[in-house]
Amino acid sequence: MKILNVALAAVAAVPKQYPEVTLPEMAFVGRSNVGKSSLINALINRRALARVSQNPGKTRTINFYDIDGKMYFVDLPGYGYAKAPKNEREKWGEMIDKYLYNRENLKAIVHLIDIRHEPSKQDLQMYEWMKHYNYKTIFVLTKMDKIKRSQVPKHVKMIRQALGVGTDTVLIPFSSETKQGKEELLAAIQKLTFDEGENIDD
Repeated sequence: MKILNVALAAVAAVPKQYPEVTLPEMAFVGRSNVGKSSLINALINRRALARVSQNPGKTRTINFYDIDGKMYFVDLPGYGYAKAPKNEREKWGEMIDKYLYNRENLKAIVHLIDIRHEPSKQDLQMYEWMKHYNYKTIFVLTKMDKIKRSQVPKHVKMIRQALGVGTDTVLIPFSSETKQGKEELLAAIQKLTFDEGENIDD
């Protein structure tokens, strides 16, 4: 899967601001500051199309990125940011729920988890929600460059056990710094987004 042309297609706070249902979509979810924007920028070969901030909770809208006119990457607000006012956290939660529950062309969800730590309570709740609604999921373990290479297998095992998933479930360690894991993730997105025989590169 090669990505050549990318554009910010829509910035939405309510469903009426979403793009028309014409292309398949891949949503990206994760805790605040887990590295969603950095991951999206790495996948699309841009430095700052998806806004990156050191301050958690920066993404407060649903951002739709047009990928070569063939699909959308959908960047959802991060969850679990405790310092945000309660009413604002509830608003973000409603925004995420409305999108995930109603979006008929959503093909799968990329669930980002920080490789350095066990999944949080919110991470586990999000995964249970996705299982309940039978969403296909790609797990990406971010910030791989923050631990020693020799520790990666141990941390992958820790997260796999916490999620309760077997070895048949792929967990992709990823670094936005080195781009390790990028090609594997793009291949997984390709497989889940398009029917067999169809290719975004065509």
